[in-house]
Amino acid sequence: MQLTTRQLVIAALMVALTVLLGTTRWGFVPLPTPAGAATIMHIPVIIAGVLQGPVVGGFVGLLFGLFTIPFLGDVRVIIPARLLIGGAAWLTFIGVMAVMRVLGAYSQRSREALGIAGIAAGVVGTLTNTIGTLYLAVWFGYIERAAAVSIALVQGLPEMLLAGLVTGALVAMLKPWFKDGGFKF
Repeated sequence: MQLTTRQLVIAALMVALTVLLGTTRWGFVPLPTPAGAATIMHIPVIIAGVLQGPVVGGFVGLLFGLFTIPFLGDVRVIIPARLLIGGAAWLTFIGVMAVMRVLGAYSQRSREALGIAGIAAGVVGTLTNTIGTLYLAVWFGYIERAAAVSIALVQGLPEMLLAGLVTGALVAMLKPWFKDGGFKF
C-alpha cells in the first residue's frame, strides 16, 4: 500500500507528538495502581487513525507500544492492542458518520457530526487499548484478573473520557481540512 503525502505528514506529526510525550514522560501520568501509570499517549494514535486511516494509526500505535515497553517488557502484551487502536477508532468514526448520514441528523461535514463521531472514536480507541492490553497481561500471567478490573476502572475510565473529549474536539476542528485527498466517509 502506498501512502499519500498527506498521510505521511499526518503520520510524522503524530509520531513527533508521540515521541515528545514518550521521551519527556508527559504521556504517562503516575498513579499508585498495579500498572504504575495512566497514559494519554494513545490519543495521537486515535487521531492518526481517524484522520488518515488504520495504516497510519497502526504505525503511530507501534511507536506508542515501543515507548511502553519499560512498563512491561513483553511485546506480546504491549504491541498487539497498540496496533489496533487506530483501526478501531477509524472504523468507529466512519461507522458513526455513516449512521448519522442515514439518519439525516447532521450534514456530513458539520462540526457537530464530526465531534460526535470523534468522541465515539476516542472512546473505542481507548477501550481497544485498555481491554486489549489488560486481557493480554492477564492471559500471560503478569497480573491477576482482579487487578486488571481495578486498572480498567481506575485508569481506563478517566483515559476514555479524556480521549473522547480531546479527540472529538480535535477532529471537529481538523477533519474539514481533509476534504480532498483524505479518506471519504
